[in-house]
Amino acid sequence: MNWIDRLVEYWSRRLALRGSRRGFLTSLALFLGAACKLLPAPIERTQKQSTDSEEKELTERTNDESSCSYWRYCSIDGFLCSCCGGGVTACPPGTFPSPTHWVGSCRNPLDGKQYLISYRDCCGKGFCGRCYCRQTNETEMPVYQINRNNDTIWCFGAPNMVYHCTGASILGIAQDSHKE
Repeated sequence: MNWIDRLVEYWSRRLALRGSRRGFLTSLALFLGAACKLLPAPIERTQKQSTDSEEKELTERTNDESSCSYWRYCSIDGFLCSCCGGGVTACPPGTFPSPTHWVGSCRNPLDGKQYLISYRDCCGKGFCGRCYCRQTNETEMPVYQINRNNDTIWCFGAPNMVYHCTGASILGIAQDSHKE
């Protein structure tokens, strides 16, 4: 036998005497899990050079609070309160903010950060009827999973259950679950 074969056999037998298969698999799983956290993933580091006109257009498009392309509205479904006499974070006069809300995560293109956004319905009047936005429904679930369905009227607990419009408040910066 080759000296490498003898060395591998020696360490394999020694390992077999000191531990069980489950212990080995547990250790292997812990090692692989730690290796995934420590080893960096390949990242494309090239950046596209944008012109001044592209940056100006991006700023105008993402800062218009009465447009569905406003960055905070990435998960909205409803009429925009900013078109109905209120603001992005304020209900129009005569309506009440719902005590319940749903949360989405939107990327601000100006600073590149992800933010948690609270979408809160304003209740008390009939439909506003202006600036209806229905952005993404990628993670929307059927109505029987009410906390993951954005077609639900979230006026539970408000003085009046009639839906009027939806606002979008920033809760904070979303934490990246892959970084520690």
